[in-house]
Amino acid sequence: MVGIKFPTFAVDFQTTMERASITRIEKYLWVLAVLMVLPALLTNLGMMPFIDDEAIRALVAYEMDLSGNYIVPTLNGETYLNKPPLYNWILLGFFHLFGRYDEFVSRFATVVSSIGFAITIFLVFRKWLNTRVAILSAFLFLTCGRILLYDSMLGLIDITFSWVTFLGIYSVYHFYKKEQWYALFLVSYLLAAAGFMMKGLPSVVFQGSTLLVFFIWKRDWRRFISLPHVLGGLLFLLLVGGYYYVYSLECSVDEALLNLFSESTKRTATEYGIGRTILHLFTFPFEMLYHFLPWSILAIIFLSRRTWARIRQQEFLQFLILMFLANIIPYWISVEVYPRYILMLVPLFFGVVASLYQDYNTQEGYLKKTLEVIYFIFLLLLTFSASLPFWYAETPEVSYLNLKAGFLLGSLLCLIPIYYKFPVTRLTVIVLALLIGRLGFDWFVLPQRLENDWGQVCKTSTIEAIEIAEIAPIIYENTSFQVTNSFYATITAQDFIRRQDPPFEVGELIIFDPNIYVDFKYEEICRLYLRFKKREQILGRFLGYNDIRENPED
Repeated sequence: MVGIKFPTFAVDFQTTMERASITRIEKYLWVLAVLMVLPALLTNLGMMPFIDDEAIRALVAYEMDLSGNYIVPTLNGETYLNKPPLYNWILLGFFHLFGRYDEFVSRFATVVSSIGFAITIFLVFRKWLNTRVAILSAFLFLTCGRILLYDSMLGLIDITFSWVTFLGIYSVYHFYKKEQWYALFLVSYLLAAAGFMMKGLPSVVFQGSTLLVFFIWKRDWRRFISLPHVLGGLLFLLLVGGYYYVYSLECSVDEALLNLFSESTKRTATEYGIGRTILHLFTFPFEMLYHFLPWSILAIIFLSRRTWARIRQQEFLQFLILMFLANIIPYWISVEVYPRYILMLVPLFFGVVASLYQDYNTQEGYLKKTLEVIYFIFLLLLTFSASLPFWYAETPEVSYLNLKAGFLLGSLLCLIPIYYKFPVTRLTVIVLALLIGRLGFDWFVLPQRLENDWGQVCKTSTIEAIEIAEIAPIIYENTSFQVTNSFYATITAQDFIRRQDPPFEVGELIIFDPNIYVDFKYEEICRLYLRFKKREQILGRFLGYNDIRENPED
């Protein structure tokens, strides 16, 4: 890397603001990045079959349409207690808009939330930082590994929930600065209620942690213990309580709320013990750094001697750090935590490091040089990977292969001299390279995965089984039948796939595990497959019990 001129950063805030204007080359690159977002996020979005968590959301939404009951969610016709229904209502809106229930539509809702979240990040950070930091932070969020190559590709609840939660956290700062006390509590509790109606108790924890730490920081107990706060809490209770009152007219509220509490506490030390919890305290930071690569590497900026002095100069950066620390603690001490649970906190981190990166001090240039060498090597590796379709023996058959591979390789090759010649654009170049890489992933990796994906076998076998049956079969007693299978079976049958205990009528169609249930006679119609341990189940016609089980209720 000898010969590369690394940029310097001014010390004072005034010079920083002067440098905040975006150069012409940056504008061109950002325009290209914006144009790349939709192709990157939408190409082959519906190609892969559902995983179980996606299928739960889609099936619960579809069963609402089947039953006409939009208050009490069900799964396989039984009351579903793990989540309130708001996200299912949102998903239903997309299903109705497209007129179909499938992987693409479910994941399209996630893409809409991802882009909406990124736009929100841009608008918030532009107001309190500057345009360069704002657009960079938004794209750091969209192109971090966890979002770009996983969560944005799945029809899960978490990005939408995180977007709402991020807005709730920010609303506290926004209205406090405006001294609009009623708006502060009413809006933040309104968003907390929306979060609760999507995911339950985590929203309460976020709201409580945010308000408590914020007002301790501001040393403003008078505002914390005030009429506006009481009214905000009452608004939350009115919205959530109103739903559960209507819910109580059909089902037990106690059971629903106890289940929500259980869902929120099962990942803590009470479930896993103190040993695993202590181990998790050490491994958690490194796991999160891994999942949010390549941008989590920017954390080395905190090694700078002047970082904390810079943070003390700007209140909004202090707010971002405090909210990040206050809200990540519950997850840090919980053993079973997935990166998607903290997506609402990721922009807080990116906003800080993007701002610090822009302001970097010349005396600490070795850290910045280290970052830019790392990202240059990453760009070279990504460019090399774009050449694989031309010579890699296991490249899948893709239409217009040479044209697509040529576009990827040519685009990345063009970015290398820009990275070298225009230091101010270097992170922008990596953002654009990542979006190009995601498009290549869509074109070449997903088709190859589909060819070898057992989930596709499970999907196909389930659909074919229901088409042969022509009616909705019954899941026999405790037969393992994954939610993905249930979704495809329900959509194909356009009826509930219910689980039922004996006795059965002769001639009824049942799905059962032949390795467990051997006490009855049946006529095998076909076999279908599950992801879990590649289990094989039978769709058969019930013909009666064997002599060893004369009374099926014994």
